[in-house]
Amino acid sequence: MDKFIVSARKYRPQAFDTVVGQGHITTTLKNAIKNQQLAHAFLFCGPRGVGKTTCARILAKTINCTNVGADGEACNQCHSCTSFNEGTSMNIHELDAASNNSVDDIRTLVEQVRFAPQAGRYKVYIIDEVHMLSSSAFNAFLKTLEEPPPYAIFILATTEKHKILPTILSRCQIFDFKRITANDTVEHLQDICKKEEINAEKSALHLIAQKSEGCMRDALSIMDKIVSFTNGVVSYQNTLEHLNILDADYYFKLMQCMQQQDLGGAMLLYDDIDRKGFEGDLVLNGFAEFIRNLLVCKDEKVANLLQVVESFKDRYIATSKQVSVAYLISALNILNETEINYKAARNKRLHVELALIKLAYLQQAVELASDGLVKKKLIDEAKPVAFKSLGVVKQQPESKSQKPEASKQAAGHEAKLIIETKEGVSGEKRVASGQAAVGNQQAISKASATSNQQTATATGQPVINQPAAPKEPETQNTKPGTTSSKLGSLNALRQQFVGKAIESAGDPIPLSQDRLHECWRQFALQLKEAKNPANQSFLMATLVIQDHQTFEVVTNNNLEQKFIEGERRVLSEYLQQVFNNRQLLFTIVVNENAIAPEEPTERPATLREKYQHIVEQYPLVKELRDRLKLEVDN
Repeated sequence: MDKFIVSARKYRPQAFDTVVGQGHITTTLKNAIKNQQLAHAFLFCGPRGVGKTTCARILAKTINCTNVGADGEACNQCHSCTSFNEGTSMNIHELDAASNNSVDDIRTLVEQVRFAPQAGRYKVYIIDEVHMLSSSAFNAFLKTLEEPPPYAIFILATTEKHKILPTILSRCQIFDFKRITANDTVEHLQDICKKEEINAEKSALHLIAQKSEGCMRDALSIMDKIVSFTNGVVSYQNTLEHLNILDADYYFKLMQCMQQQDLGGAMLLYDDIDRKGFEGDLVLNGFAEFIRNLLVCKDEKVANLLQVVESFKDRYIATSKQVSVAYLISALNILNETEINYKAARNKRLHVELALIKLAYLQQAVELASDGLVKKKLIDEAKPVAFKSLGVVKQQPESKSQKPEASKQAAGHEAKLIIETKEGVSGEKRVASGQAAVGNQQAISKASATSNQQTATATGQPVINQPAAPKEPETQNTKPGTTSSKLGSLNALRQQFVGKAIESAGDPIPLSQDRLHECWRQFALQLKEAKNPANQSFLMATLVIQDHQTFEVVTNNNLEQKFIEGERRVLSEYLQQVFNNRQLLFTIVVNENAIAPEEPTERPATLREKYQHIVEQYPLVKELRDRLKLEVDN
């Protein structure tokens, strides 16, 4: 019976061409050998089991070969190659830095470097796991690594390049090894199975490649275990059972239950998974990876990121077409949070079942959310305002004698009308109850009709009949263009009438301190009637006229400024209409130097003041104090 050798050792590559998945490294090394441009120090870094030590040994054998081929490969026939293959070469020294990491070990190595090779051109020193050397050992190795003898070549190998000193890195040529892809691993495993006459399914080899995570040594070790477990037959089911991997078919069934909102089926399916001994976090992680693969299938550009068994690819693509992207992203978020909180959960199974419950009704939540967004957009759309058509009012020519007097009377009535109308508008915006709003609208309508009649009488124009105000406010939704939206029509008519009144009023009224204060006080009273807390800030403010159309509102603090600023739009419209000046502007400033008036405060009387008060009432007390020679405390 021959001695068993594991596949990782038995099928270790012996030439650059047989190295799997590192073509960028092997091509560079072969060209350096052919052009005789070898560096004196190399650093091979990368994940475990990807061929760092293998490439170092192949490089050491090739540079000492006496019959190097035209392609840069060793001949494997000369004395140097045969002695290397048998492990008897004196020109190659390997040091495990994980166990020989002291200064003395490096000093011993440096002493060996002084001796030239007896046979061959180079002495090669391979230091594996070089990151395990101590700082003092690195420092002892610096000088030799920087200026070695011409026959000495150092090859350092490590899995953690960040732990190596920068002074060491600067003295080496660095080669970064990459993880071996799943396809390269599967092809290499198939070649070995043919040589060993192993019956292996390709789907099973795909599972092994995924489990190895780019490490060829791990893949070969897994395959050796499965071959021993199954007596030379590597099937998909045996591989699942040996590697403790949950079949993807369970995830497809789970997703089908989620799409159908079949919570009972999902719970029974998870119970079956739990009975097989799979932990909850493993199920959560596997289901999250399954949903990630479905999300990848949505876009053809990233289809190459789908690393699954070939027989399942079509099934993944078909399932992804039935699930929305919003559902997949939301499901990934739920599974991620559940997996993070899994360790802290006291009842692990209940924790996983809660996640399944959320996923079962997630589709309904996504649909409701999308419907809500659509409804919101429809509600926020702009709607046309319903206006009533008015008859054309013809103006009659005025006589020259009546024009000045009539214009004065009209201006007086229109100014009064502007104030009353604005008061109604402000009250309508602030009064909470419907009755108060209706009352203001009726008052506005009456005032508008009266003023319009007076103006028409003075100017000789026909009277425009204003529509009566509605008795009750409309509460039902009305469609644009219908006659039922009475409130909107009334507002439109009122604004139209006010605009005409302002245009016909003539020149703007100049600012005066008395008139401005009166308008300001009237506006504050309107706020008080509407129970608006800003009225107190209006009463406390000081008005300073800057010019004929600009004034300044001086407040005592930032709070008063904010209250007045909140009413700026309504206040500005009110003042512009009262003074018939659309250019009227005002600014709100805070008087930081304002000092609040001191209020008299009561303080307790001192002992001396109390004594003086007692002496005034009882003079004998002073005589007693003088006889006893007592002092009064301050």
